Formats: sequence, structure tokens, C-alpha cells
Amino acid sequence: MIAIIDYGIGNLKSVHNAVRYIAPKMPSEVSSDPDFIKNADKVIFPGQGAMPDCIKELDKRGLRDVVIESAKKKPFLGICLGLQLLFEKSEEGDVEGFGIFEGKIKKFQPSKQERIKIPHMGWNNVQQSKNHPMWKNIKSGSSFYFVHSFYASDVKKEHVTGTTNHGEEFTCAIAKENIFAVQFHPEKSSELGLQLLDNFISWKI
Repeated sequence: MIAIIDYGIGNLKSVHNAVRYIAPKMPSEVSSDPDFIKNADKVIFPGQGAMPDCIKELDKRGLRDVVIESAKKKPFLGICLGLQLLFEKSEEGDVEGFGIFEGKIKKFQPSKQERIKIPHMGWNNVQQSKNHPMWKNIKSGSSFYFVHSFYASDVKKEHVTGTTNHGEEFTCAIAKENIFAVQFHPEKSSELGLQLLDNFISWKI
């Protein structure tokens, strides 16, 4: 069973549709029930919107502890804000994250050398930093779809599995033990996004 965490914010329907398209026989459900999420075999934590609002909604639904517990124990895929929340702190609202990964979330800043659009929106190439089962059948340099204004910085090198350039190189994929998280949206990234989700479904830790 795959649990897709519902905290009232995020593009949950498209993630769920992608999972059902890839694995129609694999039970999956969008849920805000802590017990259901706790008992699921795998967890997907999609996210979009503002980090302070996300944390507020997680606490309102009593989901913070079960999300952190899931991220420590079972195959866990974080998407966009689902990656950012795994870090220690964010400039967005000056809030604390879950602290599962060392590092902080910063906002893109335009530089004098290169004008960049904020938010970073659209297709961009992802360079793979190391081999990982989640990159199976996906070539380094492949394009994925991004929509975000904040990014992970000061990430430990051992946890970086993918980078992208938007004015400067930034971490867009991280991994540690049972966790894999990406800043881009696989559910919006055509065939390669579906491949990444398929890799997660078959991922054994």
C-alpha cells in the first residue's frame, strides 16, 4: 500500500493518477489519516505552496509526527515542498523544518551577472551526482519540470543525488537510506517523471 499524504495543500490528484497509471494493481490512496499512513508500506509526500502554511496544516491534522516517523522507517518520496520540509530551517517564513537532513532552504536571488526568473518555472536539466536505484533508466542530464522559488543549500555532499542550474548550481535531489526527495515534479515531467515514480514503486530498501 502506498500512502500519498494529504495535508490540504498540493497537487495530490495528479500524483495519485500517475501512480495508478503506472501500477493499477498496487493499492494507493490519498490520505490524511495518521493510522493509515503509519501502516502504509511506502509514503509519497508531495507539496506545493508556502512552507509555513504546510507546517500549520500538518500540525492541524496531527500529521507531523507520522510523516517524520515514515521518513525514518520506510521508502519515502518527497516532492518539491516535500523535499524542503526535510531540512532544518527555511527562509520562507523563518520556520523550522523536520531536521532529517542538514542544510537550510534559501530563496533564489537575482545576480548582477545573470538575470534569472523567480520562481524557477519550467523544464530544466538534472545532472545526477551519484548512482541510485531511483535513477534507473533515467539518463543524467534529463529534463524535469520545476516550479519553486526556494531551494536547498548547504546540503551534505553525501546526500546530494542530483543538481540543476538556475543562475547557479543547486541541489534538486537528495537521498539517505530509505528517503529520496526531488525539487522537481515527476507527476508533471512526462515519461521520465513516470519512470521515476515507477522506480519508487519497485524500490526495495
